[in-house]
Amino acid sequence: MEALLSSFGVVFLAEMGDKTQFLVMAFAAKYHWRPVLGGMFLGILAVHSLAVAAGNVVGSYLSPELMQGVAGAAFLLFGFWTLRAEDEDEEAHDSVHSPLWTVAAAFFVGEMGDKTQFAAMTMAAAYPSWQLVLLGAVLGMVLADLMGVICGAILHKKLPAKKLQILSGGIFLFFGAATLFQLAWTTF
Repeated sequence: MEALLSSFGVVFLAEMGDKTQFLVMAFAAKYHWRPVLGGMFLGILAVHSLAVAAGNVVGSYLSPELMQGVAGAAFLLFGFWTLRAEDEDEEAHDSVHSPLWTVAAAFFVGEMGDKTQFAAMTMAAAYPSWQLVLLGAVLGMVLADLMGVICGAILHKKLPAKKLQILSGGIFLFFGAATLFQLAWTTF
């Protein structure tokens, strides 16, 4: 039980104010909350399963810098894709990629090499019960990011589509640029 509570607390606190909280808010402002919640859950489950299963081994194969660069570029692409959409309803319903898989992929890429993934890896190394660590990490992150879904769903109902498009695109562009800037700052 200690593994569950510890991993829940560490991941929940690490996720508070993190970029993916704001990203899920942007997705929930763009799409209906159900596929956003489902995609968020799938992405979180995938990234924390990988973290718990791989433990510290992943760090020896994939550098945090590489994953940070991929995440930054993906956020910029999501930002430009969001801003270029002409009709928000058409984009949200007729897209080649469903919102569920778009959100899941964004979470997976965005969380690879992030502090919450490293927190789950650390907890898995500290506790022998990987199942409880995984459950605690997933629950902690889902609860923290659920707050972003709720805020985004409220914005979706209150703001006109064009303003939501600009807000969502701006959030993605901001975090993409900030991620790449941080990478450049720490690398050079």
